[in-house]
Amino acid sequence: MPPSSSHTAIFAVVRRIPAGRVATYGQIAALAGYVGHARLAGYAMHRCPPGLPWHRVINAKGEISLPADSTAAMIQRRKLQAEGVVFIGRRINLERYRWNTDGYGSGNSC
Repeated sequence: MPPSSSHTAIFAVVRRIPAGRVATYGQIAALAGYVGHARLAGYAMHRCPPGLPWHRVINAKGEISLPADSTAAMIQRRKLQAEGVVFIGRRINLERYRWNTDGYGSGNSC
């Protein structure tokens, strides 16, 4: 089944998150045109296509949303650490690692 238009828009945003940066579900939804629909981004991430940098999407607390002891959470953490993202306990400092989307859509989104 092909992705919905909302999922396609969310995937397009996620593809632009640079290595070493993270974005929250709410941030992704807003950039895709779905302000206030963070859960929509979460639902889309459950159906993400191969090659999508899903591991760069975290919750608004700066944490991985998956159960901490799950294999997927451990993979996500390792992928982020390999890109230079530092965790303090379970959290990522969003002030330091959040993707700066000033100028998003103008070609200067990093």
